[in-house]
Parts: sequence; structure tokens; C-alpha cells
Amino acid sequence: MQIPVIQPLGFTFLLLMLVLSTGCKDNKQAEPSEVATTTNKSETTLPDPQKKSKNILCFGNSLTAGYGLEDEKDNWTYLLQSRVDSLEMVYNIINAGLSGETTAEGLQRIDWVLSQAVDIFILELGANDMLRGLDVTKTKENLDAILAKVKSKNANIKIVIAGMLAPPSMGADYQKSFDGIYPELATKYDAALIPFFLQSVAQVDALNLPDGKHPNPKGHKIVLENVWKALKGIL
Repeated sequence: MQIPVIQPLGFTFLLLMLVLSTGCKDNKQAEPSEVATTTNKSETTLPDPQKKSKNILCFGNSLTAGYGLEDEKDNWTYLLQSRVDSLEMVYNIINAGLSGETTAEGLQRIDWVLSQAVDIFILELGANDMLRGLDVTKTKENLDAILAKVKSKNANIKIVIAGMLAPPSMGADYQKSFDGIYPELATKYDAALIPFFLQSVAQVDALNLPDGKHPNPKGHKIVLENVWKALKGIL
């Protein structure tokens, strides 16, 4: 399978715009260097799953959960549901995003999430690991283990991997190792790859919430297009 890709932006951005919270499971106000991680409306299954025969599971952090949006209909996952519906495709989009989640926490959660049938799996995790400066080897191991569990649940499942990029300020070695995680896993699991999930959104004030880290409604529309470029060949 040829891996569909999106050309990424430059590497001068991520510390200003990605998701992270050390206390990601509570509703406390975050420290200035962190992102608040309250659960919101977008952390739900979107339309009625009884009306669809196939499931697309979106598994990620606050970028998938839709942190900070006043209306869940502005989230890229909801917009994706609207698009597949308009094309009369029989897919139910399941938002399994959890604000502040790291890859280790995602690995702990994946078995529960896979209790339902999944036909296409979109993985969007790793940014929080990078912002914490966690060991790249462990991040890759966690993502690999998540994908292995997904494949063991359904050998025929289709996978889309949303890549993240480390900024130069993390150091050249860290940057190279972290950036390489996603294409390597995409090759291993024959997955479609989005090299940078926030392409054309990161570090653009007009497309982000006041925190500068989470897309606003306009930003989510662009995120949808980033996802769609990788996903449409699978549907």
C-alpha cells in the first residue's frame, strides 16, 4: 500500500500549540506552562451509531476531544461525520479523544475503547509526550503497543496515523528521533500517514483559541482537510 502523505510545515511551532496537561484527569486550572484538561461535549460518540454499519474510531488527546470548543459541531470529528453523511457513506464517527492524554495513558485505555467494533482507527497521540520531554523510545513503544492491540482485535482494520513534529528547541537528536516515530509505524502497520496533524493551523492566531495551542472552529475545518487527505483513499 502506498502511504498517502501531506507535506508538513516547518519545524518552528509545536511548543506554542499542542496539548498537554500533567493533571489531565481533573478539572483544575492548569499552570501557565500547561493546558487545562476538562472533559467537554466533544468527548462523545457523535451521531446515533444504530444508523451506521461501520465505525471510524478517532483515538487521541484534546486535539481530538475538541478542547475549548463551545459547540461540539465545530470539532473535526463532527465535521468528518457530516462529510461522510453527505457522501452517503455508512460510517459512524466515534470521538475517543481525552484531553491531556499521553501515549502511556492511551495504552492503558485502548482495551476498553476496543470493546466496540472498529473498522477504521485514527491514532492521534504523542504530542503530550514530546512537550514533557519523555523518552522517545518509550513513546514509540507505547504507540506500537496500541497499534498492535488494534490489529490483534481486527486484522483487517484500516489505520490512519496522525503524525506530530518536535521543534528544534528540543534538540536535534530528540527532534530526529521523535519525528521518525510516525512514518516508521505507518510503514510497519501499512497505515495512511498524516505527517503533521496541525498542518496550516499551528502558530496561526486566527485559527487557534486564545491559548494558542488548540484549534478554534476555523482551525478544526482545516484539521478535517488534513485528516480527509489521508482517509479518503481508505473509505
